[in-house]
Amino acid sequence: MAACLSSTASGFGQTIVVLLITIFVLVVCAWVTKWIGNYQKEKAPGENILIVESKRIAPNKFVEIIKIGEKYYALGIGKDEITLIDEIDGDTLKDHYENSGTFSFKDFLNKAKENGVDKSK
Repeated sequence: MAACLSSTASGFGQTIVVLLITIFVLVVCAWVTKWIGNYQKEKAPGENILIVESKRIAPNKFVEIIKIGEKYYALGIGKDEITLIDEIDGDTLKDHYENSGTFSFKDFLNKAKENGVDKSK
């Protein structure tokens, strides 16, 4: 009887140890991934290349608008190729992004409130 309780406690202890090791490995992986992302962001060359917008048109095909320097280009991106579609005049693009090139949800929400439909009609 005592041997049975001992093996049960031992099995439970091993399960706890395996669970703690798994959690530790996951935490270390998350930390390393975040650290590598920040390291690559810091090592990336200046802000000369910016992806302005990307739209999926097929499972492995995209149309992207990118900004290189002060010029905008439309690119067709496939699985194995990148094709220049055309150079775009920056004034004709709709401004969905802040000057920094990042999406602002707050601005989007404010625009949606301003353009909202009056539901009382």
